[in-house]
Order: sequence, then C-alpha cells, then structure tokens
Amino acid sequence: MATPDVAIVDFGLGNLFSIKHACEHVGLDVLITSSAADLEAARSVILPGVGAFADAMTALERLGLVDALRSTVASGKPLLGICLGLQLLFSESEEFGVHPGLDIVSGRVVYFPLQEKDGRRLKVPQVGWNEIHSPDGFGVGVWDGTLLDRVSPGQPMYFVHSCHVVPEEPGCVLCRADYGDIRFCAGVQLGNVTAFQFHPERSGPEGLVVYENFKKRISQP
Repeated sequence: MATPDVAIVDFGLGNLFSIKHACEHVGLDVLITSSAADLEAARSVILPGVGAFADAMTALERLGLVDALRSTVASGKPLLGICLGLQLLFSESEEFGVHPGLDIVSGRVVYFPLQEKDGRRLKVPQVGWNEIHSPDGFGVGVWDGTLLDRVSPGQPMYFVHSCHVVPEEPGCVLCRADYGDIRFCAGVQLGNVTAFQFHPERSGPEGLVVYENFKKRISQP
C-alpha cells in the first residue's frame, strides 16, 4: 500500500468523513485509522474530535495512540488538530473534572464562564460562526507561511465548543476570537503542530484554504 498523505485518527469521537472529504477535495490521499503503525507510516496526521475530553483520552490510551501521537510530533511530520483535537494536545482539561491531556502544548482547557449580553445569557456551548483575528490585531500578511495563509483576519469560521484552551506560552497563539467578554485562543502553532478550535471543513471556501495550506506543508521537504 502506498504511503498516505494523511492519517486521520479514528478514536470514535470525530467528524471523520467531513475532514476526509475536505482533504480529498484539495487532492490529498487519506487513510482513516485507529492504528499506531498507520500514524507512523503516514506523511502527516490529523487529530479530530467532538465530545468529552476524558472520553477521548481514554479511547486514545486504549488504542495505544497516546505515544504514537507524541512520536508523530517528535518526528517533525505535520500534525493538525481540530476542535477537541486542539484541546487534547494540552496538558489538562477541567471538563467534568480535571483530566490529563497529551501535554504536547503546555496549558489548560477551561469552560466558558456564564455571561450576559444585552440582558440575555450567552449560550454555552458556542455554536455557529465567529470571526477569527490575529493575536495582536494586525491585518494583512500576519498569517503568511502558516495554515491560515490567504485567510483574511476577521473571517468567520464555524465553532462548536463549551471549553477553550489557555496556552502557557502566548507566543504559540496563531489566532483568537471573542465570545462575549472572553477573548480566547482559537488556534495554535508550535513547530510542526497546528490546531484550531473551529472546524475548517465546515467553514466554507476559506476553511478549505486551511487544507490547501496543509497540503503544501506536507509536500515541503
């Protein structure tokens, strides 16, 4: 079997086929897998996920994928995390108790607090479109060379989440968004690891640009 461009991690809690379709749309050869050996063989890895943090970590441990994901990062091959896949990369989460994560990115996953806007309570989870911006507010060219290259600051992306990540190192924040009075990290980049809280595969043409940029990253020597 030829080496796949992308191994999408299947641990039972992910929007796998939408991601597979987005990858294939930009011309990537994709394998959906629960095998550590497949992750090792692939040229890149996507860690998706929807649902509860603790359940996801339990599934990754049961399948022997925790060490495989850490080895993927150590090898230098590109890894893309999406939604819960972003949160799993962090040190720990407070969702339904305190639970350890993969600890690839130092920091915590925390709940959105209760907030009111115009006299009405903001819903948690946040479900729907929200604009992403650069961490420092700068505009044109700020994302050159990243997976957000050619995405315009202020572009709406599609979010579904009750918790958000808080990195220990602000320098790894690639993009941010606002929900009520909370300015939160919507994406990180740390070496060969990039991850987003939003779903690029559900975010229209601009979301597909993320996958086009991921394809370019895979093809780099």
